[in-house]
Amino acid sequence: MQHIIVIGGGVVGLTSAWWLVEAGYCVTLLERAPEVGSGASYGNGGQLSYRYVSPLADEGIPLKAFKWLFQADGPLRFKPEADLRQYRWLASFLAHCRADVNRRTTAKLLELGELSRQAMGQLELVVPPERFHWRDAGKLVVYRSREVFAAATAKPGAGQVWSPEECGAREPALAASQHLLAGGIYNAGEAVADCHAFCVALAERLREHPRFRGVVHGEARGLYAERGRIRGVETAGGLLTADAYVLAAGIQSRDLAESIGINLPLYPLKGYSLSAPIRQDDVAPEISVTDFERKVLYARIGDRLRVAAMVDMVGEDLTHDPKRVEGLTRQVRETMPRAADYSQVSVWAGLRPATPSSAPIIGATRYDNLWLNVGHGPLGFTFACGTAEVLAALVQGKAPAFALDGLTLRH
Repeated sequence: MQHIIVIGGGVVGLTSAWWLVEAGYCVTLLERAPEVGSGASYGNGGQLSYRYVSPLADEGIPLKAFKWLFQADGPLRFKPEADLRQYRWLASFLAHCRADVNRRTTAKLLELGELSRQAMGQLELVVPPERFHWRDAGKLVVYRSREVFAAATAKPGAGQVWSPEECGAREPALAASQHLLAGGIYNAGEAVADCHAFCVALAERLREHPRFRGVVHGEARGLYAERGRIRGVETAGGLLTADAYVLAAGIQSRDLAESIGINLPLYPLKGYSLSAPIRQDDVAPEISVTDFERKVLYARIGDRLRVAAMVDMVGEDLTHDPKRVEGLTRQVRETMPRAADYSQVSVWAGLRPATPSSAPIIGATRYDNLWLNVGHGPLGFTFACGTAEVLAALVQGKAPAFALDGLTLRH
């Protein structure tokens, strides 16, 4: 029976491991942290946006990004690095900032989103949804600009269009700020959940699986290749070997791939999240809310309000910038002043491994026993089950559920 090492114990690595053991492979998971789901999966926004995907690269974004840089609480920060990878990524990102490219990418991500929704439904038979606070909350995208709102509502199949008053009435958490809105678009069928709790619960089920060989906690320092095949993973504890390997280690995948001459077009987009307890008299959102212009996400996860935002291009810096945290907190208090106890906020920052197109990279490499499942950006939780299903099909030599153009590595 073939043995596969999956490198990375976040939501993408764990789902990859699950689909592979279910496909008949023996799997070992390699994770550098003491606990699974401790990296980008830990404090993310918690939204499962299967039907609402919005690639960052689009027509007009370069000009918007330039303006954001000069806004005190803008969604973007940029710090030049002495690293050519940053500039290569930016050049490719700008090349993707075209309306036709955005439409193609969006169409492909919607296919992946639907597959992911169905795959999560299958997995919920194994991992009870209550273990990770899953709720079918629906999604409301609110707009502050009338012009931007009009353009959004003009798109075919946009969803239910709500006036500012309807936004406040149907989602009372927005009642205090409805006068600041131009309107909103609501879609049913979107969900919220706790990604870290999902990772922990899935890891428990994996440990019970007869073909799962366990989690090895150790730092992957590089891949060892010889004669067109991967021969092992270099770790502090020595060389780990298997018949095949899956790279699903978030932004660390970039350095690991470079160790064998593969250039992965990934960049760490740093994001922040705030979590605050919801008291008995608080008016927390029941619907998953996205503030479109400010790029802020709101989700009620269990008894806490999760708020996620910001795209900081500052390399692999995980420190908390007090100004960014203060700015986000001000925006949250303005938009949902009574949603949670903001005096008890906990802050988290994570590095979202993004491709220039916002589409993940799944599948084969030039090494015949190395597979990729990387580059999910801020939609790792949303797409994890779908990309895991695609990966398992490819490893077995089967055709995936849909064409993967735009979702594979260009050799």
